[in-house]
Order: sequence, then C-alpha cells, then structure tokens
Amino acid sequence: MTSLWLSFELAGCVAVILLLIGAPVAYWLAYSTWRGKFVLESIVALPLVLPPTVLGFYALLAMGPRGPLGKLWGALFGHGLAFTFAGLVIASVLYSFPFAVQPLMVSFETVDRNLLNASATLGAGRWRTFRRIILPLSFPGVVTALVLSFAHTLGEFGVVLMVGGNLAGVTRTVSIDIYDRVQSLEYAQANEQALLLLAISFVVLCLVYGINRRVWTISWK
Repeated sequence: MTSLWLSFELAGCVAVILLLIGAPVAYWLAYSTWRGKFVLESIVALPLVLPPTVLGFYALLAMGPRGPLGKLWGALFGHGLAFTFAGLVIASVLYSFPFAVQPLMVSFETVDRNLLNASATLGAGRWRTFRRIILPLSFPGVVTALVLSFAHTLGEFGVVLMVGGNLAGVTRTVSIDIYDRVQSLEYAQANEQALLLLAISFVVLCLVYGINRRVWTISWK
C-alpha cells in the first residue's frame, strides 16, 4: 500500500501545482489576440503526442548532475534532483500540463464577453474580473482540470520510471509496483492493485461528469 499512498501524494501535489501555474497560461491563451499563440498552444499540447519515454529522457537529462535543473537544485539544497520525489513532481507537472490547461482554457473561452466588458467599464481590474467573474463561471473547468491532472498522474508509468527509477518508499508508484509484480509472476497481487486503480479512476471520472452535469443543469435553471 506504500506505493499507492505515494501515488496519491504525487498526484495531489501535481494537481494543485498545475492549477496554480496552468490557470494563468490558460487565461492568456483564451483571451490573447496574438497571432502566434498557436506556438504556445502546440507546446502545451506536446505531451499529448510525445512518447512518455522521450519526455522522461529529456527531463532526466535536465535533472541530472550536469543538467541545468540538477545543478540549480544541488546548489540550493545540496543533493541531486533525479530519482527523488521532487523530481517526480516536476516531471509529472510537465507530462500532465495539457490536462490542466486545456479544460481551463475552454471554460474561460465560454465566459460571456459582455460580462467582462461590463466589469471593465465599472473599473474592475483584470485580477478582480478573473477572481469575481471568470473563475466562478469556470467552475466545471476547474474541477475537470484538477481531477484529470490527478487521475493522469496517478496512472502514469513511463515518465515516472525514467525520472524516478524504482526506489521503494521514494519513487515506486503503484503503476511501477504493478509492473514489478507482473515481472515477478505475482499476477494475483498485480490484479488486486490494477483493479483498485481501475476503480479509483472510474470514480474520479464519475465525479467529473457528475459535478459538471449538475453545475450546468443548475445554471440553466
């Protein structure tokens, strides 16, 4: 069960971080009129099509003792970044980034522009408009971003294995533990963990669809 709790901890950290850094990016993508913003959109969506091992490989190089992140981390904290929980968090944030940004961006774009214009006319700044109008009206997107980021991180394998290795109690997540048990021909134990992960993923998705349906139903009433 240690690997499962480690996965929950990792997924929770990543989901919160992605909401904090993904919201400004999604806001800019939703309301920017710059013609070249498709470049940033492509960068954000890149993890959707990039093999996890490729992303994990370059993340590992960046976090290694000779990489820029590894050197900076070593100078600040006195130890390496690769094969640590902190390294897993950074790599997972990169890998799950589009799962947070895209739902937020879609929700921000659906907000009535007349409300934003009225807010500006009344003298409200961008931050106040975002906090009082855009964010409350984008609640379904916020929930979707949080839950999808959590669920995607919970089941990731390739990036975690490349960056974190397989250190018990440190970087061995539940997906890696399942793989280890299959390799050891412990199919019964692997099946138990796989079914548990399947059930958790199903409940998470039910939560997303249920909350969104309820929110939109209430709003239409």
